[in-house]
Amino acid sequence: MGSERSSGSIKDAAIDFSAGSLGGVGLVYVGQPLDTIKVKMQTFPNLYQGMADCFRQTLMKEGITKGLYAGTLPAVVANVAENSVLFAAYGTCQKAMMMLTKKEKSEDLSTLANASAGFFAAFFSSFTLCPTELIKCQLQAMREVQMQSITNDSHRQTIGPWKLTQKIIQQEGVQGLFRGLGTTIAREMPGYFLFFGGYEATRDLLTPVGKTKDEIGPLRTMISGAVGGIVFWIVIFPADVVKSRIQVSRLTGSLLSIMVQIFRQEGYQALYSGLQPTLVRTIPATATLFLLYETTKKVLHELCD
Repeated sequence: MGSERSSGSIKDAAIDFSAGSLGGVGLVYVGQPLDTIKVKMQTFPNLYQGMADCFRQTLMKEGITKGLYAGTLPAVVANVAENSVLFAAYGTCQKAMMMLTKKEKSEDLSTLANASAGFFAAFFSSFTLCPTELIKCQLQAMREVQMQSITNDSHRQTIGPWKLTQKIIQQEGVQGLFRGLGTTIAREMPGYFLFFGGYEATRDLLTPVGKTKDEIGPLRTMISGAVGGIVFWIVIFPADVVKSRIQVSRLTGSLLSIMVQIFRQEGYQALYSGLQPTLVRTIPATATLFLLYETTKKVLHELCD
């Protein structure tokens, strides 16, 4: 009995891991251009007059591949790493919440229990996200960083994710890849409490009488995912601004101290610079993430049962 339960838990974790990976890939390719705009506006808010201006300048000066889709490879790696671990840990944490609340199925868990599972799962995914997101953010804002440090265009160099990773390790050691880890954890844990809480609460609201949450269909699943993403970003965005600046501009200090510093020097609007493209991006991106996750999970369970 114990070995069967253990085998079932491993199978469920593997399915969650695979479904989260596929969802992460879909999220990147749908949302990467606006994620690039978000990072540029967060780290260099004074260079752009708004989302449209940043998008136009990036497209004109850097193009699609090297501009709007800069950092796509590390973004794919980051999101596959984060979402595979996140959803695998989420499934495991759901099982822990089932034990604590004495529920037989994860579908019976309350919104609070699911949100709590997301909160603890985010701790584990932060360790896989931080290094890859560091590389992604630096690639996305590389032109702006170089504009700040040199004036001669001929000295600007294009560098790829692998060379940038090597450079950071050579200069700072492996720990350099985890710059901003504390801020990442501080952002991810409360963020994913709201992310999964918003997702599951919306699924509950959209579930017709007599059906389960797994039977609500693709459109309602996508709406639920979009709501989770919107709630996540609205609440944690100032922390994300601080994380981006730590990783790109090498700021030092605690999350709170840097947030206060930005507020005093640049005003509250700097803590929300880049929010507009983030919200525009998160609606299709998180909708795609959850649609692929739930669909893949369902298909894999049917194949394995």
